[in-house]
Amino acid sequence: MATIDFRSVGRTRQQRRERAENETVVQVPVSIATPLRYGDDGNFFAVHYDLQSAIADNMKNLIQTNWGERVGLYDFGANLRPLLSEFVSLDDFDAKAVERISGAVSKWMPYVSLETFESKIDHVANSSANGLAVVVLTVTYSIPALQVLSKKLEITMYVM
Repeated sequence: MATIDFRSVGRTRQQRRERAENETVVQVPVSIATPLRYGDDGNFFAVHYDLQSAIADNMKNLIQTNWGERVGLYDFGANLRPLLSEFVSLDDFDAKAVERISGAVSKWMPYVSLETFESKIDHVANSSANGLAVVVLTVTYSIPALQVLSKKLEITMYVM
């Protein structure tokens, strides 16, 4: 019986190097970008090619979605619209918003770690705005599994 070393079988190092240099890298889409729009890179819709941007897009959608808006998943979302409709009389808006956002993220995106929450209220005086006031929420989060630290997500909401 002969003993054959597997390192001597197959392609040489030079052949493997040449093959690697000639191959083109094909990017695989991870998810569809929202809001929906036509893709300019050969895809019908615009898409995300990396997990970090897909998760940021999903976080934005989760926070902006209210209960009952997602078909088949009634309790999907942070349900912030009821807080905004009671905005004038609600003293602890920040505490309730943080509670709702952290509850939604822990249920639907447990791989995201929330860090900080900031809200800025801008009372609008002119009539050309979409509401009486503008609430800007800034959420800082991390994705430990991807080693993504301190990403900021800014969401603008209008109080009617």
